[in-house]
Amino acid sequence: MAVSSLCGSRSILCGRHSSAAIDVLRKGGNLRKQFAAIPDGLRERLRPSLFCKRANTVKAARSEPRVADSLRATVRSVFAEAAKSVLRGDSQLDIIITECANQALGDYQCNSAMSIFADLKKKGDKRFVNPRSLAEAIVEAIPRKEELFAKTSVAGPGFINVTLSPVVLSERVQYAAQNSAEKNFKLAETSNAIFVRRVVVDYSSPNIAKEMHVGHLRSTIIGETICRAFEFVGIETIRLNHVGDWGTQFGMLITHLEDKGGSEKSQIGDLQAFYREAKLRFDGDEDFKTRSQAAVVKLQAGDERMLSRWKNICEISRREFEEIYKMLDVSILERGESFYNSMIPDVLEDLVQKKIAVRNEGALCIFQNPDDPPLICKKSDGGFNYASTDLAAIRQRITNLRADWIIYVTDVGQSKHFEGVFDAANRAGWLDRENGDSRVRIDHVGFGLVMGEDGKRFRTRSGDTVPLKSLLLEAQSRCLESLQSRETGLDPDKIQEASRAMGIGAVKYADLHNNRLTNYLFSYDRMLDLKGNTAVYLLYTHARISSVLARAAHKDIASLCMNDVVFTEEKERMLALTILKFPNAVESLIQELLPSRLCDYAYNLCVTFNEFYGSCKVIGSEEENSRLVLCHATAVYLRHSFHILGMKPLYKL
Repeated sequence: MAVSSLCGSRSILCGRHSSAAIDVLRKGGNLRKQFAAIPDGLRERLRPSLFCKRANTVKAARSEPRVADSLRATVRSVFAEAAKSVLRGDSQLDIIITECANQALGDYQCNSAMSIFADLKKKGDKRFVNPRSLAEAIVEAIPRKEELFAKTSVAGPGFINVTLSPVVLSERVQYAAQNSAEKNFKLAETSNAIFVRRVVVDYSSPNIAKEMHVGHLRSTIIGETICRAFEFVGIETIRLNHVGDWGTQFGMLITHLEDKGGSEKSQIGDLQAFYREAKLRFDGDEDFKTRSQAAVVKLQAGDERMLSRWKNICEISRREFEEIYKMLDVSILERGESFYNSMIPDVLEDLVQKKIAVRNEGALCIFQNPDDPPLICKKSDGGFNYASTDLAAIRQRITNLRADWIIYVTDVGQSKHFEGVFDAANRAGWLDRENGDSRVRIDHVGFGLVMGEDGKRFRTRSGDTVPLKSLLLEAQSRCLESLQSRETGLDPDKIQEASRAMGIGAVKYADLHNNRLTNYLFSYDRMLDLKGNTAVYLLYTHARISSVLARAAHKDIASLCMNDVVFTEEKERMLALTILKFPNAVESLIQELLPSRLCDYAYNLCVTFNEFYGSCKVIGSEEENSRLVLCHATAVYLRHSFHILGMKPLYKL
């Protein structure tokens, strides 16, 4: 397939990862080959229907640990085997494992005895007198129970609590530390993950000729984190930047440019100032407004001079966007509104033929419910709008890009709009695969507003939106000032580098660690605090671990990982348990599309490590080798977390 037919003449590449992706698309669209390091079992492990077939015995789980096996998945498989043994396969099993809310009770809890007992009772099965007796039978049936669990108990009506044995935890940490180098990481087994080959994520989406502001921050970094999580587990991911590059504003800009005379390069030194000039004329000069609207018509009709002006304006704006994306370390493929323009008539005709789109007061509308406002997909004057483009985009992403899952990352205010678009796509049958054995999943990942410390939308003192570049530079500047005031031992270049990483990381983490659906308070002081749930705290913890490991640089960590890891203190055990929860954190991020799940993991890991470090001497202790392995594993999993969250680790502060 020619790349022009897949991506169109107006697709623009942004970032090194997108360049690699488009090279693959040129060769036939198989992005999966980019992740050849992922185990052959990837496809199987992501398919829920095959999970039970993958349940292993305790012996297998212990003797063949994988790099990042989920402890929860292991516990679930053991309980599934035990329940099958007790029930002799007579019942559908829904084994649910959760972390114990009270650590005194254990590490994990299984509450499934109650629901299984209810199913048995409905069928007239009287083998067990109550859920508790069933729970006790399941516990007794766990194979090699003493090797996997240090303690098992049944509480209340049938809550099964288990504490993992130190031997299991030490083996898992040892294996993870030995096999989890950054370029050799494999997420081995997740449960209930959606089986997909290719995901399309639509995020960032600024408007051409307008400055990126703080409002674009959340979409950009939430979308980027979701993409990194998918890529981390080996799922093909196409990142799309649905920029606003078509519409009335271009007629306004082109007309203003032609009135001033000269080329775009000579007249547009400051695109934002140029835009404001054109907007003032458009709002106050009827003749200018009329000529601007006529210019739009010419542009959309394919006038060569207008198209040339339009392309040059887009390129100027694009360079400004790329500067922001470089600061944020974001890689994305530009696929603007103009890309879909030629597809819209056929898409709307399909919806009319299927009686999904109907004429109403001169406009073409799609009604979900007769009493609700419709989704207008063609204006009464014949013009197209956002809905027109989004309908064309969703069909193109399904039919051309062959997406299995499409994700839109925008503010919650657009939820109703996307609900209408998704409903139309569903009714049109676009979500059904040709072979009929699967459906395309679509999700709107909404997020709340960025608020100032006054409780209102975050703005400048003059009431304007805050330019994103200014916000990022301010965060870096404050970090630089903080680092320069301390005795870090870093040379000036390293301090500059650290301040950039810390400033950008602080802005990202301050957003990502919140539940994306809520508004969050933007505060430089809070996000740069050395204490609490901040990027600075996480980065300092990683630097502390790196310092410990540097003091033991004469030792070969890889060799240490080959030896037994022995726990003598509870703090060691808790750190090992926390380290090994990483796969569940990534799984939760992907399933719920909530980056905060991974932030919670990273913060808890840092807190647990600092508690361990405060209680357990590492260098010079009898347990030095085992504790160095724990330090190494903590650092590795922190770096994996940082990578997905878009943060750069610091090794010295």
